[in-house]
Amino acid sequence: MARNRNAVKGGRDEDILHLIAFVFVSIVAVTCLLPFILIISASFSSEAAILRNGFSLLPQEPGIEAYRQVFNQPGVITRAYMVTIVLTITGTFLALFLQSMTAYVLSRRDFKWRNGFSLFFYITTLFNGGLVPYFILMTQYLKMKNNYLALLLPLLFSVFNLLILKTYIMGIPVEMIESAKMDGCSVFRTYISIMLPLMKPVLATIGLFIALGYWNDWYSAMLFISDDKMKPLQYMLYEKINNIEGYKRLLASGLSVSSEAVSAITLPTATLKMALTVVVTGPIILLYPIIQKYYVRGITIGAVKG
Repeated sequence: MARNRNAVKGGRDEDILHLIAFVFVSIVAVTCLLPFILIISASFSSEAAILRNGFSLLPQEPGIEAYRQVFNQPGVITRAYMVTIVLTITGTFLALFLQSMTAYVLSRRDFKWRNGFSLFFYITTLFNGGLVPYFILMTQYLKMKNNYLALLLPLLFSVFNLLILKTYIMGIPVEMIESAKMDGCSVFRTYISIMLPLMKPVLATIGLFIALGYWNDWYSAMLFISDDKMKPLQYMLYEKINNIEGYKRLLASGLSVSSEAVSAITLPTATLKMALTVVVTGPIILLYPIIQKYYVRGITIGAVKG
């Protein structure tokens, strides 16, 4: 009887802990979701209502004027979307391949120069040449002005990600590598056939960081891209909102401006920013459930069975 009472009490305590955890996680989830709800609501509200009453969870004087301004040139935004999507996909796969392969080589104890190369990579996190030498190198020597490589190469390698990947690989039993070596696998074959399946959880996480970096990058385009047809989504939308705000400042100063600037005074600014945020963040949110699926699958595939 005493054993049954203890079992019932233990089960009840476990249910209470589960309930507390569920309530806590729900509160955190709602707290994280509220800002995005406010953004969506503001994007469908009128500019006057936002300036008069501030933001709210429900749209005020609902309308799609902000989205009409975002998509007033469908061909331009479609082209910018395609540039960003291709750069994100290509850059993420290339960066994962190069960084994981480098981390694997640096984790090999039989690579006699691994300490020297590790020091070389680490030094790059402490010192850099600065913006002016970087710009001169990219434009004058590498001839990457108005070149897609100027958007692809700067984010292709990250020492921070390299250290994470190397640390993860160091935790994989070295006996697996030795076993593959005894079976006649080359270093590259061992990397492809054994290490990559075991690295799926960390590759999914690092891949998400890299994809977000490429998707949100506008700075490289600002430095190296002047051709409107080559501009990625983030920089195109950044220019759009800056142009509207610039026109409004000119009008407020009383200076003589063009008819295009005069018409800009009627364009939404606060709601346009919210609409741009929805347009930019919407597609990248779809990555999260995909990454979660591969993360769980990577854990089961990469499990070491005793």
